[in-house]
Amino acid sequence: MSEHEMGDPGAPGDPGTPADAVHAQADDILERAGDGRTPAQPLAAGSVSAGGVVNPRREMLDNEMREIKDDILRMGSYVEDSIRAAIAALTSHDAAAATAVIVGDGRINEMQREVSGLITRTIATQSPVARDLRFLLALDHVGYELERMGDHASSVAKQVRKLAPEPPLKRYVDLPAMGELAATLVGEILRALVDVDVDAARAVAARDDEIDVLYHRTFDEVVALMRADPDNVERGTRILFASHYIERIGDRVTNIAEDVVFLASGEIEDLNP
Repeated sequence: MSEHEMGDPGAPGDPGTPADAVHAQADDILERAGDGRTPAQPLAAGSVSAGGVVNPRREMLDNEMREIKDDILRMGSYVEDSIRAAIAALTSHDAAAATAVIVGDGRINEMQREVSGLITRTIATQSPVARDLRFLLALDHVGYELERMGDHASSVAKQVRKLAPEPPLKRYVDLPAMGELAATLVGEILRALVDVDVDAARAVAARDDEIDVLYHRTFDEVVALMRADPDNVERGTRILFASHYIERIGDRVTNIAEDVVFLASGEIEDLNP
C-alpha cells in the first residue's frame, strides 16, 4: 500500500511533498552544474589527485560527507532498535519499555535536525560537485524519512502502553511479525544506501508488499473479532492503529529505496505504484 493511498501528506508524487522538493532542488542544482546524470558511486575518499597531491578542500568535503553518512546510519540503527523495542514491549506487556521508546523518539528527532544542519552547512561551504550534491540531497531526504519512521515507532509504543495491562487479543494477530519485518527492511535499505545498490534497493522495496499482506490480514481478523464480541473493540482498535503505523514504516522504506535509485542515476522512479 502506497503512502498516497493512505493519504499521507509526505507521499512521493503528491505536489509539494518533501520528496518532490528534494528532487526538484537536486535537478535545479545539477542542471546548473552541468552534470545532472553522472552515476553516483559509493562514498570514497577522492581527496588525492592523480599526481599524489592532497586537495585539502576535497579532503574536508569527503570528511564531512563521511560524517553525514555515519550519522544517517546511526540514526537508522536507532530507528530499527525502536521498532523492535516497541514490538518487544507489546509481546511482554511491558508499559515501561513502551514508554522508553516514546521518550527515545526525541533523540531520533534531534539527530535528524543535526544531520540536516550539517548537510546545509556542507553544501554552503564546501562547493560540492554534482555527484556529491545528489548524495547530500538524497541523504537529507533519507534523514527525514527515518525521523518519520521513529515517530511511527513511538506511535506504536503509545498503543502498546495502553494494551499492556490487557490480555492479548489473539496474540495480536500478525502485528509482531509486521514489526519484525519492518525493522529488518530498515536495516536492509540502509545497507543498499551505503553501497548505492539499486538492485538491493528494488528488492527491499518489493518486500513492502509482504508488510501490506500482513496488514490486510490483521485488519480483517481484528475487525471480525470486534464484530463477534464488543469487549474486543478497544483492544482491537489499538491493534489496528499500531498495525497501520507499521505499514507506514514499510512505505517509508520504499521511499528510501527510491532515493537510492535517484542517487545512482538521477532518475525519479516510483517503486510502489
